[in-house]
Amino acid sequence: MDSVAYDAFVLLSFGGPEKPDDVMPFLRNVVRGRGVPEERLAEVAEHYLHFGGVSPINQQCRELLAAVRAEFAAHGVTLPAYWGNRNWHPMLEDAVAQMRDDGVTHALGFATSAYGGYSSCKQYWEDIARARAKVGPGAPRIDKLRQFHDHPGFVEPHADAVRQALTTLDPARRGTTRLVFTAHSIPASMAATAGPDGGRYEAQLTETATLVHAAAAADLPWDLVWQSRSGPPQVPWLEPDINDHLTALADKGVTDVVVSPIGFVSDHLEVIWDLDNEAADTAAGLGLGYARAVTPGTDPRFVTMVRELVEERTAAWSRDRLGTLPVWDECPSPCCPPPQRPAPRGA
Repeated sequence: MDSVAYDAFVLLSFGGPEKPDDVMPFLRNVVRGRGVPEERLAEVAEHYLHFGGVSPINQQCRELLAAVRAEFAAHGVTLPAYWGNRNWHPMLEDAVAQMRDDGVTHALGFATSAYGGYSSCKQYWEDIARARAKVGPGAPRIDKLRQFHDHPGFVEPHADAVRQALTTLDPARRGTTRLVFTAHSIPASMAATAGPDGGRYEAQLTETATLVHAAAAADLPWDLVWQSRSGPPQVPWLEPDINDHLTALADKGVTDVVVSPIGFVSDHLEVIWDLDNEAADTAAGLGLGYARAVTPGTDPRFVTMVRELVEERTAAWSRDRLGTLPVWDECPSPCCPPPQRPAPRGA
């Protein structure tokens, strides 16, 4: 992409409820157009209500945005910083309207997802297009920053967290301890088309796992498994699920596991529910020692990475990368088609 004059930065995220009354409206936003029955949403709502109806993700975004603003100020990056979500307030269209009113014409967007794929990347492009269309004339253009699965500022905090989690387990059982990386499962059909050459999501996660394992110098065997699947059981998703995998490991004589959620940038609800509750309970029932590594959150290296991604585009900095998979500033077309939705009954 040619050098462009950017005049703002916008944090793009998923969004989450911040009180019990938000939970069902938020979930309806998440599944809009998919025909998910209300009773299924009510089941998922219980996960949020278990934590008082509050998802940690919005506060985590506030903290990240504050850290990014401070990082920008300390290094002479003069872009004003905004924040807009896909599914809950502050909504992206409101951020775009505010940017227009502030005179912004061309912004850089940073999505809180490191990987390619439809939900993790392309859908943010769709969110941007929808928000700009809703705002109408004068809506600023927004270019999304590249995927960062192999950036040292993402890999190194994950690696340190693995080392720290390992210290909480019994060193006498190190020979039967295993490292398990997790990420959000997606439909197998979507995974097969996640990129112009297919399989981008799984390939990037495998590369990240390889890099984190090497940086952690943990000398443990490792696996990449999946969590947080949803949708009809007859639709194939990436497997194995973390809970099934823990059972299989226990059957093979593994005594302890370090679980590292490399698919995530912060400890939001899917991390604390699926791993700190469900997977931890599974491990306890199997007699496995269990330690969950934290995510980058506002680790200074991660915050610095955000600034460096901006300066790749605004100051033509070279890309800081540890991996070899291709990355790009603007996704090739066609790329990462949306999942096929079942036709409505009677259609």
